[in-house]
Amino acid sequence: MRRAPLGRLPGGADVELLTLTNARGLVVRVMTYGGIILSLHAPDRAGRLDDVVLGFDDLDGYLGGSPYFGAIVGRYANRIAKARFELDGRTHQLAMNDPPNHIHGGARGFDKVLWTAEETPSSRAAAARLHYASADGEEGYPGRLEVSVTYSLSDANELRVDYAAAASAPTPVNLSQHSYFNLAGAGHGDVLGHEVTIHADRFTPVDDTMIPTGELRPVAGTPFDFRAPATIGSRIGRADEQLARGEGYDHNFVLRRGVDELVHAARVTEPSSGRRLDVHTTEPGLQLYSGNQLDGTVRGKRGDVYGPRAGLCLETQHFPDSPNQTAFPSAIVGPDRGYRSTTVFTFGVS
Repeated sequence: MRRAPLGRLPGGADVELLTLTNARGLVVRVMTYGGIILSLHAPDRAGRLDDVVLGFDDLDGYLGGSPYFGAIVGRYANRIAKARFELDGRTHQLAMNDPPNHIHGGARGFDKVLWTAEETPSSRAAAARLHYASADGEEGYPGRLEVSVTYSLSDANELRVDYAAAASAPTPVNLSQHSYFNLAGAGHGDVLGHEVTIHADRFTPVDDTMIPTGELRPVAGTPFDFRAPATIGSRIGRADEQLARGEGYDHNFVLRRGVDELVHAARVTEPSSGRRLDVHTTEPGLQLYSGNQLDGTVRGKRGDVYGPRAGLCLETQHFPDSPNQTAFPSAIVGPDRGYRSTTVFTFGVS
């Protein structure tokens, strides 16, 4: 791992750039602001490297407003209905930053805080551990939360993200990585031709405010059936209530759980470059987001305009609104129950 100064926040705090490189040429650059992956250069079938994540060229782009490009999102990734939840008989009010709901930790979630960094010695991977202490009451969440996120890049082209957290009091925790991928290269058109496989037989349909209804609906016979490879664009334009509500794909898939804790969740292949991305995770869900709100007003790296569906997200997670839905897997941690989660992004070629 290499570390270098990147810039300063408006209050004067220094932001560092952390660069992880493996023996096969894959390069991942992370900054301590938001734990954000700024760039990820992966080879195509001819061995040519290109940056496959959307973002900005410098720190100022992220400070000026970003749709969570490359960030660690939390304390609770995704939405919480009506920006509140009850826990141990008490109602906790959160920021309504996605009216009428709360999303990705609030007005100042983990994507907008400064993390501290340290190199993690490893004989198998280049690794960096980020740490953040979230105060009791921050963004309305109860309990102090000590959080660490470790990025590890192996010579097998695996980018492993290990999350850990310890809470002083019961609190919901759901951390995720919010990179927008375009395996043809960031800024190289849309992702409608990307072929996607998701190992899920069910998904969680949403109401008209994008909150899960509580149903675990079979994907069979719907545009959400990615059990066999299908391109993003093949069904995204269908007349379907769920696609209309999300303006495309913005839904949680219920992953199949096997014997192994780390399960294969998804595969994405980009035919022209041959790049392939496999996602393994310990989480019960995966949010497929097809970049529906990118509207051509965001200028990213090299001044490229990010139009509709310029990237897709594969957010491994607990289900949205779990604090309010007791039938969903619990996302509550506390002094006697810590938080651990792992997601592995593996880059290859087809």
